[in-house]
Amino acid sequence: MVSSPHEAMHRIFQDYPGLFSGVSEVLGVDFGPPVAFTILPTDLTEARPVERRVDTLLRVETEDADASYLLAIEAQGKKDPAKPASWAYYLSYLHTKYRLPPVLLVVCQDRATAEWAARPVDIGPPQWAALTLRPLVAGPHNMPVITDAAEVRKDLALATLSLITHGADRDPDVILKAMTTALRETPEDITNPIVELISQGLGNLPAATLWRKLVAVDLSFYKSPISEELRDEGRDEGLAKGRAQQGARSVLRVLEVRGIPVSDETLERITGCDDVDLLERWMDRAITASSVEEIFAGE
Repeated sequence: MVSSPHEAMHRIFQDYPGLFSGVSEVLGVDFGPPVAFTILPTDLTEARPVERRVDTLLRVETEDADASYLLAIEAQGKKDPAKPASWAYYLSYLHTKYRLPPVLLVVCQDRATAEWAARPVDIGPPQWAALTLRPLVAGPHNMPVITDAAEVRKDLALATLSLITHGADRDPDVILKAMTTALRETPEDITNPIVELISQGLGNLPAATLWRKLVAVDLSFYKSPISEELRDEGRDEGLAKGRAQQGARSVLRVLEVRGIPVSDETLERITGCDDVDLLERWMDRAITASSVEEIFAGE
């Protein structure tokens, strides 16, 4: 099943096709300034019942009409030994169909996957490779870490892709904070897709929780379906945490009134529990239990 980060890593190029200029500059490859883009069908299926689809496909026009090219973008979440053969097929098929030079860009969130995808792959016998696959790869190993809001504003699309590719970094808080700071001064119609893409791109990563909190606080003035959803999630989490804390206090109060001693270990177990139903069971048992052990019996 296709994941949210997978969709965001290639869909951003559909929403902001000019992003490839910034990415190619980061990767050290000069394609020249584009003047137009056309989103092409991603279906590469032949007449035979073998379905093949590239994630995103763009036709890029340049000032030099003879220098136009195709840009195929693949989001890759993990190493897949079968992918190089598929990518080689995509490029060969696209060149045959459109008679334009194809470029493959692979976008990754994982450093090991990015380094794997960046390796040239020879296709053919070792003494004479008939084809060599050489994808461009954007990932945490080479995308810039943008921590300054002013730099974010210079190129929101590049900063968004950079944030997504670095979503699994150990300390993403500075990157996320720079983005919300920049978005506070950004028109709503531009902010909307950026907030959505980042939420989608972070998926289930730990950074997604921090992003939701920042959107709820830093962009509290901002109204959109995705931001409202994020704020609702934040409010629900806060209410659940409050109920759990109240439940823990109730259990401890009953134990105190009944004179049942509570060890540091027991205190930590009760206050660290976020299961409201479990805390209610503990409180019911605390009313009649003669020891802490009876409260936790069977748990």
